Amino acid sequence: QVQLVESGGGLVQAGGSLRLSCVVSGSIFSINNMGWYRQAPGKQRELVAAITSGGTTNYADSVKGRFTISRDNAKNTVYLQMNNLKPEDTAVYYCNADGAAFDRRSWSPHDFASWGQGTQVTVSS
Repeated sequence: QVQLVESGGGLVQAGGSLRLSCVVSGSIFSINNMGWYRQAPGKQRELVAAITSGGTTNYADSVKGRFTISRDNAKNTVYLQMNNLKPEDTAVYYCNADGAAFDRRSWSPHDFASWGQGTQVTVSS
């Protein structure tokens, strides 16, 4: 079973910074894509930033130049550095990862695509 655990959310004033972390654990062979999504009240979940296993990144237009996604493959961890935060960045931020894993009992391989539980980011004006 693959688990994703986020940390680093909180309350910050506009213009401030936060760094989110997400650790992927479990019976993992490899992790391909990792990403951060967010969902504000009354809105659909949207992609914030994503990074491939090769380091190629993709950002939502609304965060370009302010947010930076990175990953540490040795630690199975993805980060989101958020600078110059705005009130409209307020949302629950979710980590997502996909890749290959194996069953602990049968050792049979399978693909996974999993979500974290989410971490709240609140930006006050």
